[in-house]
Parts: sequence; structure tokens; C-alpha cells
Amino acid sequence: MKALLDTNIIIHREANKIVSQDIGILYRWLDRGKYTKCIHSATIEEIKKNPKKETVELFLVKLDSYEIVEIPSPLQEEVQIISERYDKTENDKIDSILLNEVFAERVDILITEDKKIHKKALELGIQDKVFSIDSFLEKTFAEHPELVNYKVLNVQKLKFGKINLNDTFFDSLKEDYVGFDKWFVKKYDEEAYITINSNNGMLLSFLYLKVEDENENYSNITPLLPPKRRLKVGTFKVISNGFRLGERFVKIIFDNALKNHVQEIYVTIYDKRPEQHRLIDLLEQWGFILWGTKGEELVYIRDFSPKFDTENLKACFPYISKGKNAYIVPIYPEYHTELLPDSILNTESPEEFIEDFPHRNCINKVYVSRAIEPYPNAGDILIFYRTGGYYKSVVTTIGEVQEIKFDFKDEDEFILYCRKKTVYPEQALRDMWRYSNIRPFVVSFLYVYSFPHRINMKELIDLKVLLGVNDAPRGFKLITKEQFEIILRETKSDESFIVD
Repeated sequence: MKALLDTNIIIHREANKIVSQDIGILYRWLDRGKYTKCIHSATIEEIKKNPKKETVELFLVKLDSYEIVEIPSPLQEEVQIISERYDKTENDKIDSILLNEVFAERVDILITEDKKIHKKALELGIQDKVFSIDSFLEKTFAEHPELVNYKVLNVQKLKFGKINLNDTFFDSLKEDYVGFDKWFVKKYDEEAYITINSNNGMLLSFLYLKVEDENENYSNITPLLPPKRRLKVGTFKVISNGFRLGERFVKIIFDNALKNHVQEIYVTIYDKRPEQHRLIDLLEQWGFILWGTKGEELVYIRDFSPKFDTENLKACFPYISKGKNAYIVPIYPEYHTELLPDSILNTESPEEFIEDFPHRNCINKVYVSRAIEPYPNAGDILIFYRTGGYYKSVVTTIGEVQEIKFDFKDEDEFILYCRKKTVYPEQALRDMWRYSNIRPFVVSFLYVYSFPHRINMKELIDLKVLLGVNDAPRGFKLITKEQFEIILRETKSDESFIVD
């Protein structure tokens, strides 16, 4: 398999100092997956234009590490049309040349962090061959689980004083922020959220949050932020590893915003490293918008006032609407905590769920079903019901339907859609697809809330949410708004995330 690497990835890898740990992880997994790393002659010519002679000479010395795509393939007609529509600069044209090699099947995949290249790939119908660093790692882990030989501990909340400031994880932060070491020591008694590679004890992610009131001074932000109660995302960094830790931390941000009753969330972030580009992209997916600047940093804000919009559920997350239909949905015990780890039961051992997989960390998950009607619609509420019998079956979790997908053209499209968001391993998904002529459909949903108190089947029957043992949900069981209210009340739920 040949993997063509975009210019920016090559530059970050072959720089004379470490500027991104993510790139090192990518190269390691390319080697483990036995990919041939390719570089295009157009990329070489682009790098030669760098005014720093030392950088160019250092790069040229390392060309032997790559297979060179020396003679560009003739530009395919479809790529030419896309190029004429999108390409405004010389760099844009080089991007199209790289895409053309994938389209012409001269290389198997292209790895790039450039959003415009991914947009072009989608229009060309080759989006399944063009990867970001994260999506490539997710693909590799799904196809070769035997290669994953380390565990990631679940998110921990630790005081700064117990976190190793000398970990190489902090090198880029020390470089970007003058006085970072001193600031870190001042925070010794405060807490941050982290994840660690349990094989070597090295940090993989770090998140520090701070609640600010209406009297906070924002004079160094342009335009000036008006007075509001806010949650500041003080420091946020995630090393790419294919486990979707970034999305896991976004959930933590929203959980803290809800708990602290803030009106807005904001983050200041540089836009010069691959991991920063990815974090900005992630934040934008969840409703953050560019507000302005703080010196050389960008300032992104997220309105956190209660609102609901079926057309833009992520921008309104975690708020759900009582006006939508609610369904009780069964999930077997062996899959429940795999898919919904925050809803682990007291009778289960957290140690069994230490090794992370993408589906455990993401907010956007999928539920595979062959159930007959009724089917939910976007914005509808799912109440997950962990099966187990009269006393052991319990409702545990609220999800929100993002989309329901029936029309998969083939098995591979079904696998690709489900792969990183479902509990099922790839072979199990293939078996499910082939099981009968009735094809499975997929409900993509957002994980919203875990009930603080669980009520079992007996209680659901006593409360008349279920009519009896034979009324246990087998597909999507539609319940009334009154029954949903009963579940919220009896599970002692905090209803601040619910919009009437």
C-alpha cells in the first residue's frame, strides 16, 4: 500500500526540531501497517522555495526515506473540473495534483490535514481514500486491532502538582507561551483533566477549565467580550492517537459548562501546528465560532444559552427538546458499557473498561438495528435500556438522534459508516450485514446524559411506563411525554439540559 503525504506533514516531520508529536505517531503507524511513504515531486519543488536554505538542505538529505512520485500523472478530466472551480493559488493547484494521483489510482491513499483537499475529495468521490491523521489511525486500529499494543487510561482529574511538567507533551506549550512553566507551578493546587499512555506514562491529552464571572477583565481580547458568566478553556491539547480523545474532552467541557450554569464558553488558541488545526476544526464542529484575537491567538466562543434546532444539533448540544418524541431502546449488557462507558453500573468493574477505543470516547455514536417501525427522526430522544430481566434491566442513558440511515449501497459503505462509532468489531458488522436479506439500518446519535439513579424493569412497570414483562422494548418503543417526565423524575435527573 502506498501512502502519499501532503506537504505540511512532510515539513513538520523533517523539520530540524520537533514541532508536532502527532506526526511521529503517524509515521510509526505507517511503518506498522507496512505502508510505503510517498512524496510527490510537486511537494519537493514547493519545499525548495522555502527561503531558509538550511531547512531545504536538511530536507533534501532525508529524501531517501520516501518513494518519490517523480512524474505527475496526466490530470484527469474530473480533477481538472474541480481544480478550475476551487484552485485560486499555486498551493491549491499542487493540492489538486496530489489528489489526482489518488484519483488515478497511482497511490492508495493521501494523508492531509487540509480541509479544502478533503472537500475536493468528497466531490470526486474518493473521500474514503483521503485521510486526516486521526481518521487514518482510526482506520488502522479498526483493520488491525492486533497492532494496538498499548492502553490509554480513562480520563483522570489530577492536581497540576501531580502532573509531570517535564513530559515532552508540554514542549510545544512552553514554546508557544512565554512563562508557561511559571504559570503551571502557580496552578499546582488546581485540577486538570488528563489521559496517559499506561505503557510509558506519557501524557496524551490535557484540559484545564476555569469559571469566570461578569467582572472578568477582557481588555486584552479584540473585540471586547461583553460581561457574562463564562467557562474558559484555559489549556487544551490532545495528541492524535486514533482514540477520539478530543471529542471525549469536548464532552467534559460541555458537562462543566452545564454544571456551572455559564452563558458562554471561550477558548484562545494558536493556529500554527497540526494539533491546533485539528482542535479548531473539532471546536467548530460543536458550534464554536471565531470571535476575534488575543495577541497572536485566535479567540473562539460557544453560546451556551438553552436552545434547540433540529437542523444544527451539534451547535445546540447538550440541550434536547421535550417537544420531540422519546423512545426506549434496548441494548445488551455485553455492549452497554462498551458503547456508553459513562453509564457504567455499580456492579461492573471500571478496570474492565480501561483500554480505549474510538467508540468509547466519541459523543457521536451509532446504534445498529433491524427493528420494524416506528423509527425515530432527527432530534428525537433515545432512552437506553440495559437488558437483564425483571430486576436487572435498567434505563441508564439519554441520547439524541442525529440521523437514521437505511440506504447503504453495499457492505463496505456500511462498515465505513459504523467503524469508529460503534461497539461492534469489524467482522461482527460484516456478519450482521450478511445475516439475512433484511439489511440493518443505523441510528447515529449524540450521547447526552447518564442518569444519576437507575430504575429497573419492576419500577418501570410499577410506574406504568411499561405495561408488564411482555412490554419490554424490543425495537424503538415510543413513550408519552408524561412517561418521559416520570423517568426524569424517578432517575433524579438534572433537567437543566432540557428545553421545553
